[in-house]
Amino acid sequence: MCKRLINKAQLDVYTTTSVSSFYHRHAHYLSLLDANELAVIERFKFPQVRDNYIVAHGLLRETLANYINEFAGQLKFLQTEFGKPFLADYPELSFNMSHSGNSLAIAVAQQCQLGIDIEYYKPRATWAGLVKKCFALEEADYWHSLDKAEQGRAFYQFWVRKEAFVKADGKGITLGLNQCVINPVDLNGFLRVPESCGSADLWRIDAISLSEEVMAAVVCDQQDITLRFLDFNQVEQLSFIASKLAD
Repeated sequence: MCKRLINKAQLDVYTTTSVSSFYHRHAHYLSLLDANELAVIERFKFPQVRDNYIVAHGLLRETLANYINEFAGQLKFLQTEFGKPFLADYPELSFNMSHSGNSLAIAVAQQCQLGIDIEYYKPRATWAGLVKKCFALEEADYWHSLDKAEQGRAFYQFWVRKEAFVKADGKGITLGLNQCVINPVDLNGFLRVPESCGSADLWRIDAISLSEEVMAAVVCDQQDITLRFLDFNQVEQLSFIASKLAD
């Protein structure tokens, strides 16, 4: 991959709905991982989950390395007290990753609070219970007002936005999903966020369109930031062409 520059007014979102299309680089990505990541791999029981983790974390390392002109295998990750990773030597580079099934999304920006979430749509018998537990009153009232046929997709539209927010804040679900309240009339905005997160008006939500089965959203605390969407598969093709031209 070629080095990419980023500024404070830019947020790059990389996605793929085919993590498996990168399996041919499995050995390379595995060679980039550190001891902590390798220890995580050992706990996986299913080969596909293991392979997806290797590809996702290999792509994350290569993506971040392009911004700071470092070797991907030498990047050092630390975690906040709530488990949110950051680069030890480049804490100003904000990033977040989410992967679900065969899909992956990575967001990169500078000096902002940033979260991304991606989920496969799956019919559930537990939606009502999750709404009661994780939705605020305004959200729950709106959800219950929908036809049964609409409730499934609506649930995930709220869910990915809430998950992205708590990941951006860095406290995860301990923050309380019902404490960040999506505006049912405008899904790109919040009605309320926890007092510790500042004003709701500071935060923006952007939906990510991947496929009918995949729901995703990115959240950050900069309203004026410009989003750039990049497909990992196209990035790899361009990088391959560039490497051939350089030979």
